[in-house]
Amino acid sequence: MKIATWNVNSLKVRLAHLLQWLEANPVDVLCLQETKLTDDKFPISEINAAGYEVAFSGQKTYNGVAILSKLPLTDIIRNNPLFPDEQQRILAATIGGVRFICAYVPNGQAVDTDKYAYKLAWLGSLREWLAGEVSAHAEGGLAILGDYNIAPEDRDVHDPVAWAGQVLCSDKERAALSALTDLGLTDAFRLFEQADKSFSWWDYRQLGYQKNKGLRIDHILLSEALKKRCTACAIDRIPRKWEQPSDHAPVIATLD
Repeated sequence: MKIATWNVNSLKVRLAHLLQWLEANPVDVLCLQETKLTDDKFPISEINAAGYEVAFSGQKTYNGVAILSKLPLTDIIRNNPLFPDEQQRILAATIGGVRFICAYVPNGQAVDTDKYAYKLAWLGSLREWLAGEVSAHAEGGLAILGDYNIAPEDRDVHDPVAWAGQVLCSDKERAALSALTDLGLTDAFRLFEQADKSFSWWDYRQLGYQKNKGLRIDHILLSEALKKRCTACAIDRIPRKWEQPSDHAPVIATLD
């Protein structure tokens, strides 16, 4: 079973990329972030034609999440029930006995801003809700995939000195991410030896991708049951080279 996450940065703009990628990488479950589409505009027929069922939760211009699956999706939940929020950032579904959560964590804009405070509050409430989800799905397993907008460690940052204390790399954000893994979740990417300077996001500006000035902020966290089944995890940089790409690359984990 292959599962993946990808911030497509506008599904309307990147639909052809998505379909091309799925044809070459027929993963079983794919979590999308930043679809930036209202539900009435979601390309259901195109995704069904590619062989996937889909659940989605969107809004105009910003945010938006979706889960694509080759198997039926059940027990679908939109947003964190403990955190009333107009922004569409969370989608959960059970697929083949496994609980999947697609998450688009707020960016935070800059440290000590209102948006940064919102991000920390959002993450704190996510942990509270996630604790119950992890416990409820201990046997079948749980995976929370998405754009976390947090680089966990300095090795996940192209220039740790320049980014020190900045949003995406601040101590409070990293502590909030650690609080999630403390629930018994494991970063699938770090289960395996990886090349240095492995990133999943690169700024469009100043030749960020060409110079590999990136951050690893897209993660797949696995509960203990799925950690035992994980045999590989990798970042697919190929779509980042395409014309008019998303600024993120897909992350794929393979489960035994």
